[in-house]
Amino acid sequence: MALARTLAIAGAGIGGLTSALALNRIGYRIILFEREAHLTETGAGLQLSPNASRILIDLGLGQRLSAAAVTPDAISILNARSGRQTVRIPLGEKIHMRHGAPYWLLHRPDLQAALLAQVQETPGIELRLGWRFEDVSHDTNGVTVTQRRGMSHRQDQVQALIGADGVWSTVRRQTFPDVHAQFSGRIAWRGMIDATRVPDGFDRRHVQLRMGSDAHLVAYPMAGTGRVNLVAIVNDQWRRPGWNEAGDPAEIARHFATWHGSARAMIEAVTSWRKWALFEVPGGAFARNHVAMLGDAAHAMLPFAAQGAAMAIEDAAVLARCVETQPDDLLAAFRNYEHLRRGRIARMQHTSRRNGQIYHLKGAARIARDRAMQLLGGERLLARQDWIYGWRA
Repeated sequence: MALARTLAIAGAGIGGLTSALALNRIGYRIILFEREAHLTETGAGLQLSPNASRILIDLGLGQRLSAAAVTPDAISILNARSGRQTVRIPLGEKIHMRHGAPYWLLHRPDLQAALLAQVQETPGIELRLGWRFEDVSHDTNGVTVTQRRGMSHRQDQVQALIGADGVWSTVRRQTFPDVHAQFSGRIAWRGMIDATRVPDGFDRRHVQLRMGSDAHLVAYPMAGTGRVNLVAIVNDQWRRPGWNEAGDPAEIARHFATWHGSARAMIEAVTSWRKWALFEVPGGAFARNHVAMLGDAAHAMLPFAAQGAAMAIEDAAVLARCVETQPDDLLAAFRNYEHLRRGRIARMQHTSRRNGQIYHLKGAARIARDRAMQLLGGERLLARQDWIYGWRA
C-alpha cells in the first residue's frame, strides 16, 4: 500500500527542490532523493524573470534571494563588430511595476543554496543525498520507487514519482523510452570574470547581449563579489554529454577574433572556461501513469530566452496546483498538468530556437534585424515578452 499523501521526487536541482516545497505546502510528505552525495552547483549565473521570481517569493524565498540577487536596469543589445548599442530594453523598476515581481540575476549556487536551506527547514521533506533512481514499478495504489547507493538498495511505496533529474533523466529513459535529448549543433562556454579583471566600460547595471555571425555573447554582474558572468554561444559539433568540461581559452578566443575589442577584452579576462553541448528534448515528456516529469527532464530547451530555470519553477507551481485541485485522482491531476504545460513549453522551445537563429544572423539579414530592433525600440521589445514575464500559476 502506497503511503498516503506521500510523493517521491528524483533529482534535487532547481526543479526538484522547488517542487518539493510547492507540493509539501499543499500537505504532501516528500521523499526527495539525489544521486550526488553533495549538492554542489556549477558556478554559472542565471536570469530569473518575474514569471519565476514571483513563485519563489510566494514560497517564502524572497528575503534570501533578494539579498543574493542583482536587479539590472536594462538589457543592452550591442553590435559584435562595432561594439555600439543597437537598442536598450528597460528592466528594473519598470518590469517590476509591469509584472508585479522583480527580474533577478543570480549566481546559480546561491539559488540552489536558498532552496536547499528552505527544504532543510521544512518539516515533511526528507532529503536523501547519494541515492540514485534505479526503477519504478506501478500498481493500483501508486508506485514503488527503487533507489541505489553503492551496493545498497531501498524501496518506497508512494502515490507518485516526480522526475526532475535533468536532461539525461533516468526516470524519463524508463518511463518515456522513445523520448531522447537531441543535440542542437551549438555549445555554450561559461566563465567568470574576477572583479579586478572586469574591463573598463562594462556597465554593472545592465545585461549585455552581443550578437554576431554564428555566435553571441552574454554578460551580466553577480551580486556581492563584483564578478561578471560571461556566456558565449558558438556553432560547433562537439557533443559530449555533461555540464562542466574544461575549455581551452585559445579555442574560444578564435571564435571571437574578429569581434570588437571590448568583446575580446571580456573573453580574455576569463581565466578558466567550462563548456557544455546544448541539447533539447523537443516535444516534451510530461506524464504517464503515476509518473510526472518537470524541468529539463521533461523538456530541456535552448537557453536563448533565458527561461530554462524559470520553466522548471513554473512546472513545479503548476504541478502542485493540479495535485491540490484533484488530490483523489493523481492520474487526472497529471493529465491536467500536461494539458496546461505542453502548449506553453512548445511555444517557449520554438521561441528559444528562433532567438538563436536571430542572434546569429549575418550580412544583409543582420543589418535588417538591427534596424528592425531600433525602429521598434526598447519599450515595444519589452512588451513582446509579456506572454513570458506576465504569466502566473
